[in-house]
Amino acid sequence: MIRIRDGVVSSRPDTLVAEEPLEIRLNGKPLAITMRTPGDDFALAAGFLVSEGVLASASDLQNIVYCAGATADGSNTYNVVDVRTTPGVVIPDITLERNVYTTSSCGLCGKASLDAVRTTTRWPISDTPPVRVEPELLASLPDRLREGQRVFDRTGGLHAAALFSEAGELLDIREDVGRHNAVDKLVGRALQNGDLPLSRTILLVSGRASFELAQKAVMAGIPVLAAVSAPSSLAVDLAAETGLTLVGFLRGASMNVYAGENRIALRAAATQG
Repeated sequence: MIRIRDGVVSSRPDTLVAEEPLEIRLNGKPLAITMRTPGDDFALAAGFLVSEGVLASASDLQNIVYCAGATADGSNTYNVVDVRTTPGVVIPDITLERNVYTTSSCGLCGKASLDAVRTTTRWPISDTPPVRVEPELLASLPDRLREGQRVFDRTGGLHAAALFSEAGELLDIREDVGRHNAVDKLVGRALQNGDLPLSRTILLVSGRASFELAQKAVMAGIPVLAAVSAPSSLAVDLAAETGLTLVGFLRGASMNVYAGENRIALRAAATQG
C-alpha cells in the first residue's frame, strides 16, 4: 500500500482482514450465504441456526462438515458447510426456501418481514433467575474486550463479541468481519459445548446493537446485551418486548440503559432525569 502521513509518502506492506463467502446448507439443502472471516466456521453455522430457531441443544446437531466447493473441478474450497440435524428435529418453515445472501454488516438482508425474525425463543428471558449487574462492572468490559482482540491488533478491521459471566469473568471471545458472525460463533460454540441457554451471561459487542443482535441474544437466552455504540429503534423494541436488558454507548463510566433496567444495580441517587 501507499502510506501518507503528514505529507510524507511511503510504500509498505499491510495486513488485511480476510473476507470470504460461506454457504450454509441445512441437511444438504442450500440455506444462506454469509460473508465472514474464515475460522470457527462450524460454530458460526451452528450459532446461525440457533438464532433461526432450528437448533436448541447439542443433541439437535448430528454433525457439520465441509462440502465440495463451487470450483469447476469440485474441489473443497472450505467455504461450504452442511449442517445435519438429528432425525426428528423439526425444521421451522422460516428456514425453508430462504436462500438469502447475508452481508457481513447486516445478517437480515433478504428477510421477508420483521415478523419473520421475531422467532419465539425456547428460553424466555423473563423466566430466568434474575441477574443483577453493577454499572461499574459493565464499564470495565469494553477494555477487556479490546484486550482480547488479537486479530484486530494486526488489522484494525474486525468486530468482536464477548461473553462474560454476571461476575465479570470472560467466558469466550470471537472476532469476525461481521458483528452478527462474531455472535453466531459465540453461540454456536456454546451449543456445541452444551452450555445453552446462556441465562447467566452478559453479551458485549463492538459497534452498534442492531435488531438482529438483540434477536440472537434472546434466542440464546442471554439476559444482558451491551454495545459500545448506539442501538437501533427495533433493537430497543425487541428488548422491551422480550425482557432483554439493552445497554448502549458503553464508554468509560457512561452508558445508556434502553430496556431491562431491573437488572442494572442502579443507585437511588443516580436515577434522576
